[in-house]
Amino acid sequence: MSDAPASPTTTAVFTGLPDLAGSIMGGEALISSDAFFAGHRNLLHPHEPVWDAPRYTDRGKWMDGWEPRRRRHPGHDWAIVRLGCPGDLVGVDIDTRHFLGNHAPYASLDATVAPADATGEWLRDHATWTPVLDQVLMGRGGHNVFALKPFAGATHVRLSIYPAGGVARLRVFGRPKSPATTERIDLVGARHGGRALACSDMFFSRMDNLLRPDEAVHMGDGWETKRSPIPKQDWVVLALGQPGHIEQICVHTRHFKGNYPTGVRIEALHWPDAPPHALSLCDDWTEIVPDHPLGPDRAHDIPIERRGPWTHLKATILSDGGISRLRAYGTPAKVTPGESDALVRGLNEMPEPEARAALARCCGARRWVEGMLAGRPYASRTHLHGHARHVWWHLGDGDWREAFTHHPRIGADPAALRAKFGATADWSAGEQAGVQGAADDVIEALAAGNRDYESRFGHIFIVCASGLTAAQMLARLQARIDNPPENELRIAAGEQAKITALRLEKLGADLAADAGA
Repeated sequence: MSDAPASPTTTAVFTGLPDLAGSIMGGEALISSDAFFAGHRNLLHPHEPVWDAPRYTDRGKWMDGWEPRRRRHPGHDWAIVRLGCPGDLVGVDIDTRHFLGNHAPYASLDATVAPADATGEWLRDHATWTPVLDQVLMGRGGHNVFALKPFAGATHVRLSIYPAGGVARLRVFGRPKSPATTERIDLVGARHGGRALACSDMFFSRMDNLLRPDEAVHMGDGWETKRSPIPKQDWVVLALGQPGHIEQICVHTRHFKGNYPTGVRIEALHWPDAPPHALSLCDDWTEIVPDHPLGPDRAHDIPIERRGPWTHLKATILSDGGISRLRAYGTPAKVTPGESDALVRGLNEMPEPEARAALARCCGARRWVEGMLAGRPYASRTHLHGHARHVWWHLGDGDWREAFTHHPRIGADPAALRAKFGATADWSAGEQAGVQGAADDVIEALAAGNRDYESRFGHIFIVCASGLTAAQMLARLQARIDNPPENELRIAAGEQAKITALRLEKLGADLAADAGA
């Protein structure tokens, strides 16, 4: 019998969300109205339901699920489940596999919040239940997957079947609610709200397995990447359940003997609610575990000096292969956004009109500025820059063109520059310092190239000019002028994103200077 977790069907539907009711998470079926043919505890087994054709018991056919007796009087059957951890409910799979002529024809689901030590009898007689899935028609012999009505912090659910019948498995998917505690916990563990967000590869087994609270039972119960013919480094990005100070990392290679990685590197950052794709591309990670050697089939405890607070981890294995579990032990942190950073603190605390003007110096697209104002308060410089990129790339062509109009042409006369772009003239002049002292023929070619570019694309040539000579700017203009217009617009937008990031840093330097004055 396999010990694999929930089936590929529900894993695909609710990707990244744990089964809060599963026995792996600590869920328990407490009580049911009847369990004559098959017990309610079977509902939460992690393995897939199995069919054993010749197997019978003294009560009838053996079934791998929950099956009450045939109902001969009014009413319906029900089972109450304590979730492995409180969570915000998202979806359910009421699985009737192998129940064909005896499946439950209708079902509903209710939720409640109750003490962790509440007994099944107390919940049956005293709990106040809220419907999260109204009565629905059930299909036989397969998955019955439904979205649930929002319910925050559920601790228990009640499955009702009408009037009776069989259910093989109950999977309740949701977002674990991080515990309010000052005690040392596994900050990245699934039961504490940790999530696996992205990875380079998970050919053999899923990245979500890393965060499960149980110990791995075999090699397929961890995270394993495919073999590579050349040395490479695979990685996985993990979200902590809440910001925290990490004291110790534990990397398990249990069951990985001929295919364990030779080492691991751990990096961290602080960016609450960061978009997963942005994290996979982010270059602002801080190394908290330098390349650390790993051995086969064991636990590796690694103390941490740079304790954060952090919101995410990135684990890079220094070859392909597999690890079974990753723990990040530490304490939750109450964080004052941007308290130690002049740029972040300054933008967070500025009155809105002042903040709007400061952000407009960095990028002239009005919707970008409004998006940045809406993102306050920022928790860190990583958060600020990440949100700036996120807002920018969710704007439209018109917003990008609007931002371009707030730049002078490369090589513009300093006096004209000050007259037209007073608010950013000093920054623009610095960014285009490479033009100063350039040969006349290069300046003339750059001016002519700008005119040709603007005529072709309808906007000025945008390049992140910091550190470039006039000749290098000219070479880039000439290399881009034959691009298709739709491609060139995105290239120019990318250059604008670089300029915006530099200007945010210049704003930070100005704020730090003002604070020190």
